[in-house]
Amino acid sequence: MSTDRPQDDAGRLAAGRILAWYEAMGVDAALGEAPVDWLARPDAAPGARFSLASTAAAPATPNRAAPVPAQPRQGSAPPPPMARPARQFPARAAAAPAGDARLDVASARNLHELGAMLASFEGCGLKATAKNLCFYRGAEQSPLMIIGEAPGREEDLEGKPFVGRAGQLLDKMLAAIGLTEDKVHITNIVYWRPPGNRTPTPQEALACRPFLERQVALVAPKVVLALGGAAAKQLFDVADGIMRIRGKWRQLEMGGHKAQAMATLHPAYLLRTPAAKGMAWRDLLAVKAALKA
Repeated sequence: MSTDRPQDDAGRLAAGRILAWYEAMGVDAALGEAPVDWLARPDAAPGARFSLASTAAAPATPNRAAPVPAQPRQGSAPPPPMARPARQFPARAAAAPAGDARLDVASARNLHELGAMLASFEGCGLKATAKNLCFYRGAEQSPLMIIGEAPGREEDLEGKPFVGRAGQLLDKMLAAIGLTEDKVHITNIVYWRPPGNRTPTPQEALACRPFLERQVALVAPKVVLALGGAAAKQLFDVADGIMRIRGKWRQLEMGGHKAQAMATLHPAYLLRTPAAKGMAWRDLLAVKAALKA
């Protein structure tokens, strides 16, 4: 009888614990056929090629004398060896993209050219952990443009925004006011899935902002509907929660195009809180009236 069976069982249990930890941390989809050793890459974070206006050289600080390590007393045990420090990437403050990126994006004459620019864009770190670019779905030009927060797992796998459970509810909401996919334009403030479906950071949203502004100009909507607090805060530059800003009309200018804009509850929130559907329904009726005006 083999004596390796207990070791094999212990190995399987350990592998199962590691996989469970990966799932808890948001690793729920394979990104490629072969693993990528990020530690073997140069000391540059994903998105390091993206230049920000705030990356000007900071004023030099005076050098301080390094502290002298204390000498061990006679008879005491030697200090433990120093652990190898982890690689650290320089932090970047959230700021508007540099002018060069805006000039390049402004040259896109249609959504096809803008999508090609996005596909080759390396300025957003989310691209390094996502499987697919999620640009938009729906009509290329539409009186209603819907902007959400970020792609999720299903969207990342399919390469389109709002195709999961929240997207299916969104389609039903639109159908209730007489709209179908071919009559609206649906996108997000970022075009790649954040790891673990977390909220996009301000820096990630700003990296995608020039593309979103050009996208709004090309779609030329009459009404822009922001889904959820994260999208509303980025579009309207407000700090209030979604319950305070939803259902209120405001003027939005992006990429030189002006439109009426409103924020409403995200379909994912409505799936978790069905009692809030009445508020979203009132917002949709207001959008329907604005489109007919």
